[in-house]
Amino acid sequence: MTLQTSQPLTSDSLGVLNRQMIVILDFGSQYSELIARRIRETQVYSEVISYRTSAEQLRQLNPKGIILSGGPNSVYDKGAPKCDPEIWQLGIPILGVCYGMQLMVQQLGGEVARAKRAEYGKASLFIDDPTDLLTNVENGTTMWMSHGDSCHKLPEGFEILAHTENTPCAAIAHHSKKLYGVQFHPEVVHSIGGQALIRNFVYHICDCEPTWTTAAFVEESIREIRAKVGDKRVLLALSGGVDSSTLAFLLHKAIGDQLTCMFIDQGFMRKYEPERLLKLFSEQFHIPVEYVNARDRFLNQLSGITDPEEKRRRIGHEFIQVFEEESRRLGPFDYLAQGTLYPDVIESADTNVDPQTGERVAVKIKSHHNVGGLPKDLRFKLVEPLRKLFKDEVRKLGRAVGLPEEIVQRHPFPGPGLAIRIIGEITAERLEILRDADLIVRQEINRQGMYSELWQAFAVLLPIRSVGVMGDRRTYAYPIVLRFVKSEDGMTADWARVPYDLLETISTRIVNEVSGVNRVVYDITSKPPGTIEWE
Repeated sequence: MTLQTSQPLTSDSLGVLNRQMIVILDFGSQYSELIARRIRETQVYSEVISYRTSAEQLRQLNPKGIILSGGPNSVYDKGAPKCDPEIWQLGIPILGVCYGMQLMVQQLGGEVARAKRAEYGKASLFIDDPTDLLTNVENGTTMWMSHGDSCHKLPEGFEILAHTENTPCAAIAHHSKKLYGVQFHPEVVHSIGGQALIRNFVYHICDCEPTWTTAAFVEESIREIRAKVGDKRVLLALSGGVDSSTLAFLLHKAIGDQLTCMFIDQGFMRKYEPERLLKLFSEQFHIPVEYVNARDRFLNQLSGITDPEEKRRRIGHEFIQVFEEESRRLGPFDYLAQGTLYPDVIESADTNVDPQTGERVAVKIKSHHNVGGLPKDLRFKLVEPLRKLFKDEVRKLGRAVGLPEEIVQRHPFPGPGLAIRIIGEITAERLEILRDADLIVRQEINRQGMYSELWQAFAVLLPIRSVGVMGDRRTYAYPIVLRFVKSEDGMTADWARVPYDLLETISTRIVNEVSGVNRVVYDITSKPPGTIEWE
């Protein structure tokens, strides 16, 4: 399991966390959440919190260790984020990663300056001291670098643990104070010896025990849900995906009949999915679902709208409006439950806003309908037990609460649905074209037995037309983009190298069977630089 939040600590979070834990101070790195993820893979609790967290708050949290994340700044930049310098006096083991290491060096009296040669990508790590942090890390192993600055002078008491061809101080330590720094990113998959280093820090330096498990998360979540909700009623936004379905099972375990599931058919679902959802939940799960047909309302809201952020905002706003109206019909509800995940929060960048300048440490990528799209005057209180989880962790949780495997393995599907897989304006005609194309994609992926190998596989409709020829006649029709990717958590992704025969079959079927399409193309862009979805 992996839980984290980059929001500043609150009294609630301080009161809940009474176990062994490692905290990550977030300086805006795109990899901050991956650090927590790697720690959770050692079955030790971890949480990402704001770099502004004070030493006193950290003392109250009583973590077994602290990690300073990387970040986009240089430590000598004007306004560069800094941590409370008192943390060095806490007596808690600290590991600085990239920017975190440079900040450690600077605050403790060393020097950081522009490197003679920047270092990006893979680099061989040559170990000078194979003990402590680098125990069982193979000499010459590959680590992932991403820095233009370097440590030119170490603080008093520090020594070099490892170097690379371009970086003399690739890993450093003050052994007696248990302060460590690495210039590379051990958390990314490209760092071959990275997980061994993280395990050394967690187990041997911080003396943690592997006690954090899926079962522990279920138990604590149920306890927290009951404490928060009390005897109040909860309305769940059910979509039929793994996120909301897992949440439905978890909430039902926690509060039983206090939960009401509602499925709002906004008209952007895939073909046959609304019918399948209602049948599965009512007949197989025995969890009643209130069905609301709001297709016309949502389509009217998006009439003439082409900007993707505006689409998300309007969908989110209408979503809440429908919920409020239907909740009055069904009876008063105090809480709205949502299957918001951590990548949604990260990409919406609603956290780590500097209180002095108002500037974000992280860069906003896109708003998610259940994060950036919520109105400020929301009548419901939110219940989001999955907010700190990655997709693969939700799947583990789903299995733990008894979710059928066919739903556990379901590909991620965005809350706005097909509305963000049609580029430009949404029309009933375009929706029908995309539904038919998407169905063919899913059918052929399943027929080839490749569904479980892919993170996502879907179709995108472009708002342009191109010339074609069909049956000796000129056509002027839409193109369909196929987007197949592989990923571990959705934060990064690579385009899938699927067999050409499969692409050919899908292309032939779409062109022959879907009216209004005369061209099929394949997206071979990874994330980054692209995103998985097109909008």
